[in-house]
Amino acid sequence: MIRLPDDAPFTAEQRAWLEDFLTKTLAGVAIPSKPSGPAVPVTVLWGSQTGNAEGLAKKLLKRLKKGNFEPKVEDLSTYDRSTLPAEKNVLIITSTYGDGEPPDNAADFYQWLLSSEAPALEGVGFSVLALGDSSYPDFCKCGIDIDLRLADLGATRLVDRIDCDVDFDTEFKQWSEALVDLLAPETMVVPGQDEALDQSEEGYSKKRPFPSAILQNFNLNQGGAKETHHIAFSLEGSGLSYEVGDALGLVPENDPAVVDEILSNLGFNTDTDVPLPNGKEASLREALLKYYDIGTLNKSIIQKWQPRSGSPYLRSLVEADDKKAYEDFCWGRDLIDLVVDHPADFSDGEDFVGILKKLQPRLYSIASSPNAHPGEVHLCVGIVRYESHGRKRGGICTTFLADRAKGATPGVFVHSNKAFRLPTDIETPVIMCGPGTGIAPFRAFLEERKLQGAKGGNWLFFGNPHQTSDFLYQDELEAYVKDGTLDRLDLAWSRDQKEKVYVQNLMEQQGEELWKWLQKGAAFYVCGDASRMAKDVDQALHAVVAQHGGMSDEQAAEFVNQLKKDKRYQRDVY
Repeated sequence: MIRLPDDAPFTAEQRAWLEDFLTKTLAGVAIPSKPSGPAVPVTVLWGSQTGNAEGLAKKLLKRLKKGNFEPKVEDLSTYDRSTLPAEKNVLIITSTYGDGEPPDNAADFYQWLLSSEAPALEGVGFSVLALGDSSYPDFCKCGIDIDLRLADLGATRLVDRIDCDVDFDTEFKQWSEALVDLLAPETMVVPGQDEALDQSEEGYSKKRPFPSAILQNFNLNQGGAKETHHIAFSLEGSGLSYEVGDALGLVPENDPAVVDEILSNLGFNTDTDVPLPNGKEASLREALLKYYDIGTLNKSIIQKWQPRSGSPYLRSLVEADDKKAYEDFCWGRDLIDLVVDHPADFSDGEDFVGILKKLQPRLYSIASSPNAHPGEVHLCVGIVRYESHGRKRGGICTTFLADRAKGATPGVFVHSNKAFRLPTDIETPVIMCGPGTGIAPFRAFLEERKLQGAKGGNWLFFGNPHQTSDFLYQDELEAYVKDGTLDRLDLAWSRDQKEKVYVQNLMEQQGEELWKWLQKGAAFYVCGDASRMAKDVDQALHAVVAQHGGMSDEQAAEFVNQLKKDKRYQRDVY
C-alpha cells in the first residue's frame, strides 16, 4: 500500500483516495482515465440578489466540467426561455428575498413560468436548490414555487429540491453530488475536491473573518428618535479588498444581560461545556454569547420547543399550523420569551443548544470607496431599538455595534455583490434612490465617481423623517452639490409637513426630468427596505416611464424589464 508523507496537504478523505489510486495504478490495475459515453448536457440557471446563488452556480459549473458533462451556466434574466422545452437537464439555483419574492434577475422568468404562457415540459429533467433564511415566514418561496411549477408542467424531477438556510455549504454539496451520481455515475471525482478548492482560497473570508479594529463609531443623527451610526473599520493587514456596491459581513455578539437571564431560567446545570456549530466546545455562556442565535423565533424552533414544554398555547399553535398565527406570535419575541413564559425541559446544555440555530453574520452595504479610504471600510447602520411584550429589545448586531463594541475587534469579511455596480463608462449618468440607511452605497458611489472624474451626471434622491435631525452626511452631500459632483439632490422629509412626502413622490414630481435622464442612458439604483420603499419606488418608476414616455402599462413594464437586463436598473434591497 502506497503511503503519502504525513505533511502532505490533503484531508484524510483525499489522502485515502490518493493512496488507493496510486497503489492500484502502480500495481497495474486498470483505472478509467476518462468517462465513457457521450457527454451529458446540463444547463445551470441562477437567480441571485446578493451573489450567493450566482457563486454556487459557477462552483457547480467548475465541478461539472471535471466530469462527463457538457455544462453551461446562465443568468435567469438573460436566459432564452423559448429553449426551455428542448433542455435535457436544467438545474436551478435561486434565492428568495423580501416578502417571498424572486430575486430581481429571476423576476421575469418567475412570472412567465407561473403564467399560462409557460409551455409543456415533458422530457425535461430538472432539480432546484432553493436558498433562503428560515427566520422569514416565506422561507425559500421562490425556489419552492419554481420546483412545483416545473413538475406541474410535466418536467421530471431528477433530485428532490433542497431548501437551504443561511448556511448552505453542506446542502449544496449533498445536492450537487446526488446530481453527478445520477446523471453521470462513471464520472471520476476526487473525494473532497470542492473542499480542496475552498481551502486553496487563502486569506480572510466568511469562514475565517478578519478581527477588525473599529476606528470611528458615532451617531449621525442630531437628536430626534432615530439613531444611525457611521462606523469605520480597519482592514490593515487583512488582505481584504472590495468594490463600491459590495457588502461587509459582520459577526455580532449577543447581549450578555439577555444571555444571563436565559441561563438563570434554565432548569439544569448551566456551568458546563457544550458543542459549538464549528465542532469545537465552549462554556454554555460563551456559546450563547457568540455562537448561537437567541434573537430569532420562527416556526421551526417553536415546533422543537413545544414537545418539551407543557404550554397549552404552544401546543395549540403547533397543532393549528397556521402561518399567520405563527407570524403573530413570533413578532416582537425572542428566545428569552420562550424560556420565561413557556418553560421547557432540557436534560443539559448540549440538549438545549441542539435546537438553536447558528448565530449568523449580518451583511451591510458598504458606505465607502476603497480609493477614498485606503485600508478602511465604512458602514452606515440604523440602530434598532423597540419595546414589545413588556421588554426593551434591539437588533442583535446593531445594538452590539452601538452599545457593546467599544474595544472589540469584531470579525468582518467582504461579500461581493456583482449585481450592484457602477457603470463601467464614466460618461453614463447615474440616478440613486436611497432613503435612510439606503444612502450607504451611494456615499461610496459619489466618492468613487468624484475620484474617477466621471463626466456623467449624478442625481440623488434621499429622505428621512426630519431635516434637522436626520440629514445623514449633510455636510458631504452639500459639498458635492457645491463642487459639481452631485448635479441634483432631491430631499424628502416625511414628517416635516402635514402631508407625508417620500422619495417616490419626488420621483413622480420630477418625472419629466427623470425620463430625460433615462433617455440619455442613465443607470437607476435603489437601496433600502425591500418590503415597502423598494416596491413604492418601482411603482413610481413604472408610472414615470408610462406618463412621460407615452407608453401603456404593459409597454412601461417591458421598458423597465429591459433596463434590468441592460444592468441599468439595479437594486440593493433587504
